[in-house]
Amino acid sequence: MIQSETLELLEWHRLCQHLATFAATKLGATAARHLKIPDSQTQSEQLLEQTKEVYQLESRLTTGLSFEGIQDIGDSLERAERSGVLAGEELLAIATTLSGARSLRRVIDNQEDLPILTDLVADLRTYPELEQEIHRCIDERAQVTDRASQKLGEIRTDLRRLRSQITQKLQNILQAKSGAVQEQLITQRSDRYVIPVKAPQKDAIPGIVHDTSTSGATLYVEPNSVVPLGNKLRQIIRREQAEEEAIRRILTEQVAAVKPDLERLLAIATTLDMATARSRYSFWLGANPPRFIRREDKEIITLRNLRHPLLVWQQQHEQGQPVVPVNLLINPLIRVVTITGPNTGGKTVTLKTLGLAALMAKVGLFVPAREPVEIPWFDKVLADIGDEQSLQQSLSTFSGHIRRISRILEALGNLGNGKLGIGNGEEQNLEISTPQSLVLLDEVGAGTDPVEGSALAIALLQYLANHAQLTIATTHFGELKALKYEDERFENASVEFDESTLSPTYRLLWGIPGRSNALTIALRLGLKPEVVEEAKIQVGEATDEVNQVIAGLEAQRRRQETKAAEAQSLLQQAERLYKEVSAKAASLEERESSLRASQEIAVQQAIAQAKGEIAQVIRRLQKGTPTAQEAQQATNALNQIGQQYQPATPAKPKAGFMPKVGDRVRIPKLGQIADVITAPDEDGELSVRFGLMKMTVKLQDVESLDGQKPEPVVKAKPAPAAVTPPQNVPEIRTSQNTIDLRGKRVADAEYILDKAISEATGPIWIIHGYGTGKLRQGVHAFLQQHSRVNNYESAEQSDGGTGVTIAHIKK
Repeated sequence: MIQSETLELLEWHRLCQHLATFAATKLGATAARHLKIPDSQTQSEQLLEQTKEVYQLESRLTTGLSFEGIQDIGDSLERAERSGVLAGEELLAIATTLSGARSLRRVIDNQEDLPILTDLVADLRTYPELEQEIHRCIDERAQVTDRASQKLGEIRTDLRRLRSQITQKLQNILQAKSGAVQEQLITQRSDRYVIPVKAPQKDAIPGIVHDTSTSGATLYVEPNSVVPLGNKLRQIIRREQAEEEAIRRILTEQVAAVKPDLERLLAIATTLDMATARSRYSFWLGANPPRFIRREDKEIITLRNLRHPLLVWQQQHEQGQPVVPVNLLINPLIRVVTITGPNTGGKTVTLKTLGLAALMAKVGLFVPAREPVEIPWFDKVLADIGDEQSLQQSLSTFSGHIRRISRILEALGNLGNGKLGIGNGEEQNLEISTPQSLVLLDEVGAGTDPVEGSALAIALLQYLANHAQLTIATTHFGELKALKYEDERFENASVEFDESTLSPTYRLLWGIPGRSNALTIALRLGLKPEVVEEAKIQVGEATDEVNQVIAGLEAQRRRQETKAAEAQSLLQQAERLYKEVSAKAASLEERESSLRASQEIAVQQAIAQAKGEIAQVIRRLQKGTPTAQEAQQATNALNQIGQQYQPATPAKPKAGFMPKVGDRVRIPKLGQIADVITAPDEDGELSVRFGLMKMTVKLQDVESLDGQKPEPVVKAKPAPAAVTPPQNVPEIRTSQNTIDLRGKRVADAEYILDKAISEATGPIWIIHGYGTGKLRQGVHAFLQQHSRVNNYESAEQSDGGTGVTIAHIKK
C-alpha cells in the first residue's frame, strides 16, 4: 500500500503518461501507462541495456525504428483459440503485424554491436507463408477475394450473371412503363432490386412493395417478373456468405495453430516499443544513462544538474518557469540528509526529483542529469510528502503523517524479515546490515508541539539511519541541524534564499543548515518593526548568533563559488591560449623545417658550384706543377666546408607503440581520448569507444597519450587461391532452379525461399554454404514447416555436399 502511495505522491502516473506519448504502438502506450517497476537490479540493468542499444540504433538510422503495421491482435488470438471465426479486418491486422515484426527483425539483424536486441529477436517467428495466404484470401478492404477458393469464384460469377439479368429486366420495365415510374432508377431495399413507382399508378406495375417514401408519393416495387430471380439471388448470396465464412474459418484455424508464437511476437514487439519509447523520452529530456553503484564499495552518489522531469515537461509544453537543477553528491558514509530553509524554497521539489530519478533508473530510463550519473539501486522508494489531513477519517495533519510513516517503517521491517528467511549464515546478516531502501520525508515531525515533534523527528531519523540505505528529510526544527555533529552518518543541506528580493533561488547548498528567515520576511512585508524586535527578543540572542553564523557561512560559500567560477573561467582561457600557442608552435616548426630544407639546397648548390670551379683550376694548374699541390689543398678545404654545411644523415626514428585492448589512445582529428576494444587487424584498423559511441579508426589516425605514433602494420601477402576444379552439374539442375543464399541473413533467406517455392514446378537447389551452420539450420527449419515442401536432402558430394540442399516440391 505504501508503495502505491509513494508513486501517487511522486506523481509517477504523470511521468508514465508522458512516456506513453513516445510509444509507437497501442500496446506500447498501454504498457507505458501501466509501467511495472522491476524487483531486481538485474532486470533494471537489462532494461537499461535495451534503452542504450535502441538509443544507439536510432542515432544510426535516418528515420528511426519503424513499428508500422504492428497492431494489438491479442483479442483476435484469444477468439481464434476459442474456435471463433475472425473477421477480415482482424485477419488483415494479423498479416500486417507479421510484416511489421519481420521488418523490425531485419533492421536489427543488419546492425552490429546490438547483442541485447539481437538476442531479443533471435527466436521471432513471423510466418511469411501465413501472411501471404491471408493477403491471397483477404483484400485491402478486408473482403474475401474471388481467388480464395474455386467454389467462391464460381458463386460470384453466378451472382454477377444473375444481377445482370435482374438489372436488364428492370431496365426493360422502366422503359415500357416510363409514365408510371417516378424516375429512371434501379435501387435496392433489403437486398431486393426495386424501382420507384408513382403511388397512384401502382397497379400499372404489379409486384411487391418493399418501401415507401416519406411523403408517400413513391412506392418501391419489386415487379412480379423479377421476384423469382430475386429469390434465387438471395439463395446464392447465402451460399456466398457461407463460403466466405468457411475461408475465414480455415485462416482462423491456421492462426490458432501458431497462437503461442504470435503471442511471443506481440510481447517482443511491445518490449521493443517500450525500449524505443524510453530511448526517445530520454533523448527529449537530455538525460544520460545511470550507473548503479554500491555504497558499500565507498562509491559516491553523483547527480549533477539533476532536473525534475515533470517540470521540464511543464516548461516545454505548458509554458512553465525555467527548471533550476540541483546537485546531489552524497558521501557513501551518509545515511540521512536533513534539508532546512524557508517555505517555497524547493525542499519538497528536491525530494520528488530524487525519488523520480531513482524510479526512472529502475525502469530503464535515463536520468535528466549531467554525466556521470551514479546512483544506488533502491529496492523500495518510500515517501511521506504533503498533507494527509482528512475530515472523513478524523485525521489531523500530524495524525496523517504518523499513519503514513508507520506504514513506511512497517514496509522496512517486512523487507528485513523477508531477508531473514533466506539463510542463517553471514550472508544473511550482511544483507540485513546493508538495507537498500530510499526514504523521503517532508516536514518530519511537523503538525504538533515543537518540542515533542522535534524529539520524535530525531528518534525517527536515527532509526532510519540504521534501517534504510538513504533518507532525505526536510524540516524547520533547528535541533535536527545538530545531528551532523553527533553522528557522521548525518549531513545538512539547505535551500538558498535571496534576502534582497525575498524570494528563493531554488539552489541546494550542502554542508550549511538553513534559516527560516521568517522575521526578515515579516519585516520586509510590512509588519511593524516593534513587533519584529519583540519577536527577536523572544527567540533569544543565542538563536540570533546562530543565524548570524549561518549567514556568514552562506556569504563565505558565495564568495568561494564566485572564486571557483573565476578560476574556471581562467582555466578555460588558459586552455584556449594553450591551443593557440600549440597551433602557432606547429606553424613555426613547419616553417622552420621549410627554411632548413631551402638552406640545405642552397648550400649544396654553392658547394657543387665551388667544386666545379676548383676542378677547372686544377686542370689549368696541372700544366704546371708549382701550384698543383696548393690547388689540391684548396680542394680539401672546400670539401671540409661542404661536410660542415651538409646535414648529417637523420637517424632512423624509433619504432612507435602498438595499441592493445584496454589501452587509452588519443584521436587528434576528433579531439577525443578513447579506449581500445579490439586490436589492429591486418588492414591497420581498430575499434575504439568513447562515451556511448563505438567506431572503427585507422591505425595512423591514433597516437599514445604521450604523443607516440603507432608502428605501421605490415600486411601479409595473401596465399595463392586454390583452384577449385569445376563440378559436374547434373542435367536436371539449371540456373533457374538454383538459389544462392550465401551471405544472406536467415530473415532475408526465408523471404527469398518462400517466393522461389511458390513459383517452383520441380526440385530446387539451395546453396547456403558451410560457414557456422546457422544459415543451413535456418533453411532446414523453414523447409520443414513449409506446406509445399515434400522433403529435402543434402546434394551429392560432387554437387556441393552439405553446403547445398535439394528441396522437393509437392506437385
